[in-house]
Amino acid sequence: MKKILRFSLLLLLMFSLVALAACTNSDSSKEEEKPDTDATDDEKSDDGKVEIEFWHAMSGSGQESLDSIVNGFNESQDKYTVNAEFQGTYEESLTKLRSVGGTKDAPAITQVFEVGTKYMIDSGFVEPMNTFIDKYDYDLSQLEENILNYYKVDGELYSMPFNSSTPVMIYNKDAFKEAGLDPKKAPETFQEVIDAAAKLKTDTMAGFSILTYGWFFEQLVATQGGLYVNEDNGRSGDATEALFNGKEGLKVFNFLDTMNKAGTFGNFGTNWDDIRAAFSTEKVAMYLDSSAGVADMIANSPFEVGVAYIPYADDVDRNGVVIGGASLWMSKGIAEKEQEAAWEFMKYLTTPEIQAKWHLETGYFAINPAAYEEESVKKAWDETPQIKVTVDQLQDTVPGLATQGALISVFPESRQQVVTALEELYQGKDPQKALDEAVKGTNRAIEIANKTK
Repeated sequence: MKKILRFSLLLLLMFSLVALAACTNSDSSKEEEKPDTDATDDEKSDDGKVEIEFWHAMSGSGQESLDSIVNGFNESQDKYTVNAEFQGTYEESLTKLRSVGGTKDAPAITQVFEVGTKYMIDSGFVEPMNTFIDKYDYDLSQLEENILNYYKVDGELYSMPFNSSTPVMIYNKDAFKEAGLDPKKAPETFQEVIDAAAKLKTDTMAGFSILTYGWFFEQLVATQGGLYVNEDNGRSGDATEALFNGKEGLKVFNFLDTMNKAGTFGNFGTNWDDIRAAFSTEKVAMYLDSSAGVADMIANSPFEVGVAYIPYADDVDRNGVVIGGASLWMSKGIAEKEQEAAWEFMKYLTTPEIQAKWHLETGYFAINPAAYEEESVKKAWDETPQIKVTVDQLQDTVPGLATQGALISVFPESRQQVVTALEELYQGKDPQKALDEAVKGTNRAIEIANKTK
């Protein structure tokens, strides 16, 4: 899924170019302070429609569903044509955007992963969604609050949420029965998971696992109410210091360390396919996965699959989860009619019918919860009630700084620091020392990014 090392190296390359890009963008903005008021010949197709580019990073079934939705929009009206163009991974697409961002050559819409939010806001490349929300008095209350909260900064919505997901716990109900555990009730707290893992472990199956990936660590910190960085998780100002080596982060590392030392934890590395294969072949009984992967795991596992909320520390209340996935950003500096076309397409995407289609075909949440009232969704939930658990967890999330998610421009690099810390933890390093090193690395990256900005 995500190749973390390449991910980090690409981010470092992007940051090394920030100073030069900032000068170039500044010069361009002076030349093009006002977008063209009329579409040029290049912006119109042969049939007279305004034509726009939509850069995305969806592949496989996600791309098939997206292409179908784009075609549906193009056929639904006679003013606009959207051309969906796959640009590779999220980081590859963002690298390409840097070369044209803020100019008339930029795509009208770009899909950017959630941890690119801070970078995009600071880039000057984008037209905030609020520009059109205010202009057309668009009713944001129809969209899912706990998804919008991530993409709102200082009360302003900068991008339109699109493919949104959260982590969930997936477990083997058959293994639960064999171990004398209740298959209808998954463990909820860290200690309950530790105890269940001990009962579930066999000679060939580990009790519990998580992917060696920073996203899951962030979620286990947030559900305790812990912040990842200072400055209110980077939402009241530019973060200057990471906080995830505090008590909440230490509880997560101690939780994993306890099972690792007990031999009940399965370490399946950094590859999503590997940990999913381990679960479906009964090499691990419980693990954390993306909500978007639930349907596939149910279909691909030769046993009954359960889905539950992610666990939380025993001495705190559950706060919930932080949104992952990606959102859609409108370019600044393009023609006004192109922006109008982009806005019309984004509105189309948020309709209940389209969101129901997207939810069922990809497993991502519907950003418009009215989609869950569609008959097609109700039928799917009746047949696969585990999918509804993912929505319940999202809607049960308590809004706050922790679950709103952190904003830092060097998030991918910080995640790599956490990956290194987890690998060292599993090799026997002291949990606090491993975390402290990850924080030091993150702080260095934050300092460089803030100076460059």
